[in-house]
Amino acid sequence: MKLRTYGERGPTVILVHGGPGAPGSMAPIARELSDTFRVLEPWQRRSGGAPLTVARHVADLDELVRAQCPDERPAVVGSSWGAMLALAWAAAHPERAGRLVLIGCGTFDIASRHRLETTCDARIDADLARELATLPSRIPDEDERLAKIGELVFPLYSYDPLGPCEHGPCDARGHRETWADMLRLQKEGVFPRAFERIDAPVLLLHGAHDPHPAREIRASLEAWLPQLEAVEWERCGHYPWLERFVREEFYATLRKWIGGADRHER
Repeated sequence: MKLRTYGERGPTVILVHGGPGAPGSMAPIARELSDTFRVLEPWQRRSGGAPLTVARHVADLDELVRAQCPDERPAVVGSSWGAMLALAWAAAHPERAGRLVLIGCGTFDIASRHRLETTCDARIDADLARELATLPSRIPDEDERLAKIGELVFPLYSYDPLGPCEHGPCDARGHRETWADMLRLQKEGVFPRAFERIDAPVLLLHGAHDPHPAREIRASLEAWLPQLEAVEWERCGHYPWLERFVREEFYATLRKWIGGADRHER
């Protein structure tokens, strides 16, 4: 994995990007936190060779934690798919997990995904639908096409963003392989049931304008994470660090949570 580091002092925070296959989006959070935290921003393994799986990403993240935080239980902050990966890793290695933050967490059941798709479909106008339909003929490279799709649908996921979402090179094959494996694990009943192994504090941060349905996602997690706490903001979409009306409150909430301590972490 490619690893970008920020800051030299303070507790360690690991930022887990979404996608799958869309690295770089967490860079603004890393820069913001680097004054008081040691921040690690790994870019997840790209596709190639054997198909990517959730287990492979979990093993990669655990290797990073063991190498970079041998005497520490780091806070892990995941966005979208990254929140799902953070949970999967913490369930596999609860003894190494510090405080968890789930930003715009992805879905763990069919009903939530249907609600997400219905909301997005309702926000797509005719012009955007035509542009999305012509992308395969205009952009033959699937990695570049995935990046363009992200750019085009960004407004559907945002309320009043201060700017675009940063990203590195996308990995369309990695996206397909990883998400297919997550869906398989959900169908087999592995997730979200496995999350009952997590004893770390968990905070869910969500925007009311995010097409990912906050109420349904929270309900799917609470049965297995009784310690789950949640904050939902109005006038906020999928990327609260970019939202004009909640950016400052988002960072204040995030800093307070990951900077906290309790008996579990001492």
